[in-house]
Amino acid sequence: MTTALERQLHDCRETWAATLTDLARNDRDIVAVVNDSVGSSKLNAFQTEFSDRVINVGIAEQDMVGVGAGLANGGKIPFVSAAACFLTARALEQIKVDAAYSESNIKLIGQSPGMAYGELGPTHHSIEDLAWLRAIPGLTVIVPADRRETAEVIRWAAEHPGPVFVRVSRMPVPDVMPEDYRFVPGHAVTLRDGRDVTIAATGTVVSRALEAAELAGAEGIDVRVLAVPTIKPFDNDAIVRAARETAGIVTLEEASVVGGLGGVVAETVVRRHPAPVRILGVPDEFAPTGSASWLLDHYGVNATEALRACRELVATE
Repeated sequence: MTTALERQLHDCRETWAATLTDLARNDRDIVAVVNDSVGSSKLNAFQTEFSDRVINVGIAEQDMVGVGAGLANGGKIPFVSAAACFLTARALEQIKVDAAYSESNIKLIGQSPGMAYGELGPTHHSIEDLAWLRAIPGLTVIVPADRRETAEVIRWAAEHPGPVFVRVSRMPVPDVMPEDYRFVPGHAVTLRDGRDVTIAATGTVVSRALEAAELAGAEGIDVRVLAVPTIKPFDNDAIVRAARETAGIVTLEEASVVGGLGGVVAETVVRRHPAPVRILGVPDEFAPTGSASWLLDHYGVNATEALRACRELVATE
């Protein structure tokens, strides 16, 4: 059997850039704002075709978000693109005030999130972004799982009249969403049904959740796999159903275990239907240097540890 991790892999940055370029051909209000990041955002072709619709502020992330908000106030639809670690950490005040509090029609594109820049170390890891961004009122936070979902999310964001943050993966991932997939904010996607235990995953590691489910199936454990693209708004109902119908929930994310997907799942079940939860992600520490795939395995954000957690929940039911 071909596992999720053995399929052809794709760079979602290519998809995001191609989708934005296609949208811009039909909407002159779409502009890109970057921090000397045209290349890393894969916007070279966009810049070639729309040279007057790329605003490069240089390495000045706070200014970048402020400029984006100003463009939105002028009726434009700015897609503000930068490495997620710098966009969210250096410009957090501007995201809070200029984007969310001001209800600006601004689209924040966090490139290469999680531990995609693994060899560059903790300064370039973006594992805290989900925790601090989901605490900001009015900001939609989205983590696409593959290129199909990335394209759907960018198209949705262009039409949505409000601030949005989208993680765009640098680490190549396989296709996991069905061909007829349509993105709906606040809606988790059941990629595999199951009655014994649930794995809820987001972003780059959804494929690892599917691999864990395949391994579990070989042991007679029936695993439900939920892909969770929107950290905010969150699909509380899907999580409550999983808590009621299965032995517990394992969460899988390329992010800190503090406050991300695992945090919102735990908050949901505590409030609405208590159930065992196992959170797999980066522990409360600065991650070391190393390739993204090595770091995920180093912290057990993989099929092997997800399977172990599933076994544990089923055994304690």
